[in-house]
Amino acid sequence: MIPSADRLALGDVEVVRLLDGTFRVDGGAMFGVVPRTLWAKQAAPDRENRITLGLNCFLVRTPGATLLLDTGVGPDVSRRYADFYSFERGPGLFGLLDEEGIGRDGIDLVVNSHLHFDHCGGNTLRAADGSWTPGFPRARYAVQRGEWAQALHPVERDKPSYLPVRLKALDDGDRLILLDGDGPVAPGVEAVLVPGHTAFHMGVKVSSGGTTFFYLGDAVPTAAHVELPYIMSYDLYPVDTFDNKKALLERAADEGWVLGFSHDLRHPFGTARRSGRGVVFSAQAGPKSV
Repeated sequence: MIPSADRLALGDVEVVRLLDGTFRVDGGAMFGVVPRTLWAKQAAPDRENRITLGLNCFLVRTPGATLLLDTGVGPDVSRRYADFYSFERGPGLFGLLDEEGIGRDGIDLVVNSHLHFDHCGGNTLRAADGSWTPGFPRARYAVQRGEWAQALHPVERDKPSYLPVRLKALDDGDRLILLDGDGPVAPGVEAVLVPGHTAFHMGVKVSSGGTTFFYLGDAVPTAAHVELPYIMSYDLYPVDTFDNKKALLERAADEGWVLGFSHDLRHPFGTARRSGRGVVFSAQAGPKSV
């Protein structure tokens, strides 16, 4: 059963965190130049310096459509990746969708913040003949045009993060929606470029009843990363991450947005508030209604 703390009521829209599982990564890589003595207070590492992260996907139910923001790592994880990242998945995204009475057939639109394998693994499934098919049979898939191009022909440094052979199954007929910058993807739902992690990384803004939920993707992957210097070493353009994160979080604090984090296991939702010259994370306790 999905905990009540994983649900957000936003006007006539419901947002639900669906946990595709957990994985472990090196803590130093997740926090970049920040010393271990600081980041370990917020994310305790194991003996191998690894921290446990969530694979958060967000279900968005609007009056007119059912959307999914990112799809986790998916069920078809290779042994190489499973061993390296220590993935634990049950029941995973698809199992939770079944619990919600939606299933894979109930998704109208998948919106990917970017196409690293841990954010789009559920986009496609391996068929019996070894080919790849769309994981959500009725859905269209929205992503930035530049991100799609990068995913199919990744630069050398980012090659391990993309699995282009799995994505090509989406480029069929009108299933794929390629976005060019900011703009609407559904009524009340807007794509917003937040470059830094990748050149065309984006967040997703959902507005209803005068309130806003903003899915941050990997621009701010955990609540700890609300602190401006906390930037992943995985980011291709860390200076852009810093500048774009600062502007985004200041606006979120001033306008009272609810934030959604892609990899925070304990805090799928939260807010930002101004503190001195910066912004800090504020947790929300209990069922969330704004």
